[in-house]
Amino acid sequence: MFMSVHPSMMVLVCVVGAGIVGLSTALNIQRLIPSAQITIIADKFGNDTTSAGAGGLFRPNLGHIKGVPIDTLKRWSKISWKHFSTLALSSEASTSGNNVTNGFVLQDTEEPQFLNEIIFSYHKLSRDELQRLNSNQKHGYNITTVITEAKKYLPWLMRKYKDNGGQVVFRTLTSLEELCGEYKVVANCCGLNAKYLLGDESTYPIRGQLIRMRAPWIRGFYYIEHDGYSTYAIPHSDYMILGGCREVGNYSEDIDPALTEDILRRGKEKIPGLEGARVVDQWAGLRPTRIPIRVAKEHMTFGGTELKVVHNYGHGANGISLSWSTAVDAAQMVKEMVDNASPSSKL
Repeated sequence: MFMSVHPSMMVLVCVVGAGIVGLSTALNIQRLIPSAQITIIADKFGNDTTSAGAGGLFRPNLGHIKGVPIDTLKRWSKISWKHFSTLALSSEASTSGNNVTNGFVLQDTEEPQFLNEIIFSYHKLSRDELQRLNSNQKHGYNITTVITEAKKYLPWLMRKYKDNGGQVVFRTLTSLEELCGEYKVVANCCGLNAKYLLGDESTYPIRGQLIRMRAPWIRGFYYIEHDGYSTYAIPHSDYMILGGCREVGNYSEDIDPALTEDILRRGKEKIPGLEGARVVDQWAGLRPTRIPIRVAKEHMTFGGTELKVVHNYGHGANGISLSWSTAVDAAQMVKEMVDNASPSSKL
């Protein structure tokens, strides 16, 4: 429940970006600061965001999260896991798009012992079990975790946000300077646009491409790393997602037909039972990546006017898995700035 606040007492806060990180941050600010009137400003919403194309498998991958202290990463993973697993076991599982799932992670290198402390179940496969799966990989794990279907979860977050009085503005920003004097604090969740809005040259894209297929007989997921490639099949309610690729620095969002053929070839070679699946459509998107993920406060100055900013971007391929926890931290930083209780920090 949110307290009713007189308009004269409201604190004006802006969230830049309406992907999963921006929506999660906005919702956490509402929960933490009942006196705040939140406005989300973005030029992309819903299915137009990068978040909409995500596979959504909860599996924070240490190999793809650089520069974050392990204790922080474990804390983030535990906070997000509590959120997503609670939804998956609740009456809102269907509407929020969060489902309990079981599947296999197969790879040439050993998985760091990390998820076994967090998710529902985590079992290392024996050599005999790998052979029974017809797997050539040296290491394998059978895990029970959560899949978040972004096409359901994003609208669910937006409904919660609007039900709590949140406002939305479609607008393309060229600089955060445009927000000076309008808001007490700005939560910057602009993803890849940090390169242009902030001049943050450490932000870059990792391009992904996937295929949506009809394969209702495949109930569990497969995630296979082999020869430098990641190939995965993740079942959603209406289709199965087959991927993938990690193309660092590629800004193209056009479908690459040759890559589509390569993903299909790898999928049929590595994933049991994929033969006979029908292609529904394809998607390509740019994962906004930064080393490290930036969750930090900053006092910016434009023409002598100060703007209090909390950054929350650069999650790469872990945007869904870590979205809720970094939003919790970012919301706390926003509150500290509103309360003027803490000095700035900058990563």
